[in-house]
Amino acid sequence: MANHDGSFADMRRRATEVRELYEQFERQEYGRAWSTEELGLGFVGDVGDLAKLLQADAGVRAIEDHRDKLAHELADCLWSVLILAERCDVDLEQSFDRAMKELKQNVSAKLVR
Repeated sequence: MANHDGSFADMRRRATEVRELYEQFERQEYGRAWSTEELGLGFVGDVGDLAKLLQADAGVRAIEDHRDKLAHELADCLWSVLILAERCDVDLEQSFDRAMKELKQNVSAKLVR
């Protein structure tokens, strides 16, 4: 088993390795790799699956083994976000840090103290 450090850079690298395998498969099966738009549509489908699993977790939808499927789907969605950020040349680590700082500041300013 490979050693993974769990860092953001490691996650990006691993996501890219899997995407490269998918691209080989897509070229083999379809003659070309998926476009960024097609990857985005795939992500939308994954988010729909995630929503159903969240309903199952809340007890309003019956899905067998929903907890395991929920964990898998969350990881799938994260993979898609990592790949879409790479495709769109977005430094996701930096953008996440900036967004969390802004959100924290905005919410903190609204809290009654």
